[in-house]
Amino acid sequence: MDNIDLSMWRSANLWLVPVLYLSFALLARLAALGNERCWTLAKLLGLAGLSLAALALAQTVLFGAKTVMLPGAVQLGTWGAITFHARADLIGNLFMVMVNLIGWIIIGFSQRYLSGEAGQRRYVISLLVTLAAVNVVVISNNMIVLALAWVLTSIALHSLLTFYPLRTQAIFAAHKKFIVSRIADVCLFIAIGIIAHQTGSLELDQIAATISALPALNRDLQIAAVLLALTAALKCAQLPFHGWLIQVMEAPTPVSALLHAGVVNLGGFLLIRFSFLMVASAPAQLLLVFIGAITAVCAALVMMTRISIKVSLAWSTCAQMGFMLMQCGLGVYELAALHLLAHSLYKAYAFLNSGSTNARLNLKAGQPDSLGLGNRLLSGCAGLMIVFALFYLIHPSTSIAQPLFAFAVIIALALAPLLSFNLSRDSILNNFKFVGYAAALVLVYLALHQVFADHLGVSVTDHAGWMTLRVGVVVALFVGLHLLQSVVLEKTYRPLFERLYPMFFGGFYLDDLFTRLTFWIWPAPLKNGTHQPSSRPSRSV
Repeated sequence: MDNIDLSMWRSANLWLVPVLYLSFALLARLAALGNERCWTLAKLLGLAGLSLAALALAQTVLFGAKTVMLPGAVQLGTWGAITFHARADLIGNLFMVMVNLIGWIIIGFSQRYLSGEAGQRRYVISLLVTLAAVNVVVISNNMIVLALAWVLTSIALHSLLTFYPLRTQAIFAAHKKFIVSRIADVCLFIAIGIIAHQTGSLELDQIAATISALPALNRDLQIAAVLLALTAALKCAQLPFHGWLIQVMEAPTPVSALLHAGVVNLGGFLLIRFSFLMVASAPAQLLLVFIGAITAVCAALVMMTRISIKVSLAWSTCAQMGFMLMQCGLGVYELAALHLLAHSLYKAYAFLNSGSTNARLNLKAGQPDSLGLGNRLLSGCAGLMIVFALFYLIHPSTSIAQPLFAFAVIIALALAPLLSFNLSRDSILNNFKFVGYAAALVLVYLALHQVFADHLGVSVTDHAGWMTLRVGVVVALFVGLHLLQSVVLEKTYRPLFERLYPMFFGGFYLDDLFTRLTFWIWPAPLKNGTHQPSSRPSRSV
């Protein structure tokens, strides 16, 4: 990416969105605006932010991806300088549009949801600060600015999560998140310090060029990569630090939508921004694969026992973030970016539409869920045949690369229940139509993968056979998950499910020890000034 000054109108367009959000938040704080005026101006501001983000995306498509160079810098000696340079690239602008679209929708939904509630002005201020900080994270090219904006995102979100100060369970969950986030911040700043010391710069594009020219990472840069992996795992609520994400459901529903659709995804976006470093570190990649794959599988098993819609969606987010980290660990950052965008849009819709979802699930409750173990396995084989045929159709001259082979298996396993359910009930003509729909879906997925791969340009590296180990772990875990889910859903194996149910429902009890430890180290202050005792709080989900 060339460091070329852009015209003032394109430069201002990128930074105008967070500046507008922060300016209005400050105005609402100082001028003590009424609720109705706050909401009206916030909705107009959200629409303006979405329009500016869409304009920035159009500019990138038309004029190409570059780095916005703004005058002024704070020198930090040999570490580089703190600047407000911004990246105008396709991935960042897509995320910017997504963030502002979800933010605009959530602002309108929040006004209806909080009608008659006290503290609405405080809610609007915190929401706008959160959106401003997330936008800075997405567009910043400077590591220090990115990290500080991420910290501000966490602090502003904490105010939203504790919007109801008398809901003890929400206070406990927000307190746990605060502790986990601060640990992640320490890891992030140490990693930034190491990278800046080794490369002499704080600008991501310059660091990428420096690291790409190295034959291999030295020990310090390997440590920095591992710290970035830990940062992402902590921010993305991976096991065993996931409890706060599940237990924070007493916050307002639009806050849950913002958290699950936007803020929790920033860990994945961080890895995408540092992909040039992560792909060169085998230990960091292996760590991401193990943490992500195990979290995805365990969370998927726990979801089988949940009946609360919001809690089930929270476990889904935990699993999806694990899946995304696993994609990063396999080096396919283009799939991780695609996954983050799709998950954000889906999860925002799912939370804001959770009432209707509950009604639909009640209607489905009486339908049989047993499709036969043999039918499921045959459908899995059919799915594999479809997916592999399409992969080879698109890449006829080469065999499937190892990471793509793993995702071919996962896609086939995901198609298996749909194929099993539909092919066992429809006519022959409808069966062919459904297979065609499944094939079209896979083709769209592969096409989008290619688009994102062209713009990210991250090459997958096999470090002395470590890729084979990572792919083997992923395939084994997801095939095992598919078999276990198929077995426990069959009535014949019901006693097995009854024995496993308490462990699944308890989330494998991984959060209990962490909860005791956090409240022993730093008890959560309650509204009346008392503190949570060191014993584990009662679990309500």
